[in-house]
Amino acid sequence: MMRVLVAGLGNIFQADDGFGVAVAAALHDVPMPDGVEVRDFGIRGIHLAYALLDGYDLVVIVDAVSRGEQPGTVYVIEHGADTAHAAAPDGSMLDAHDMDPDEVLALVPRLGGTLGRVVIVGCEPESISAGMGLSPPVGRSVKTAAEQVAALVSGAISPARQADAPAHAGRN
Repeated sequence: MMRVLVAGLGNIFQADDGFGVAVAAALHDVPMPDGVEVRDFGIRGIHLAYALLDGYDLVVIVDAVSRGEQPGTVYVIEHGADTAHAAAPDGSMLDAHDMDPDEVLALVPRLGGTLGRVVIVGCEPESISAGMGLSPPVGRSVKTAAEQVAALVSGAISPARQADAPAHAGRN
């Protein structure tokens, strides 16, 4: 069975930074196939790094992602295999509550784990300042992002199920 982790990241006390947490909450109402976990990691990046040591075939990280587009724009980003640029030098201190997804992913090999496919579903924030609640454009994007995550999971699981299905000989 394919193992998938959907990880909602963000700080709900910093406006649109809570986007990943909101999407994870929305996904709890969406039926997911066996082998799929949806978890709210919030600002606990170090916990995500340790969870990734369990080995997942697909990891979908949901977070606010600033790329300069209109607030509320949803992105689907295939994470590159080279995350070494984000790794903290050996012996340096990491702030467990202030790790961006690249830092979390770079930490996994240092902890002895390996990464499967990683996809980021992100949303352009309007504001990441003190305050609770998503801005209107980001709030409207939660449903779109949840649909994107469900489609990614479904697309990844379906080919895996077809590959695992026994071959049936034709009947004469």
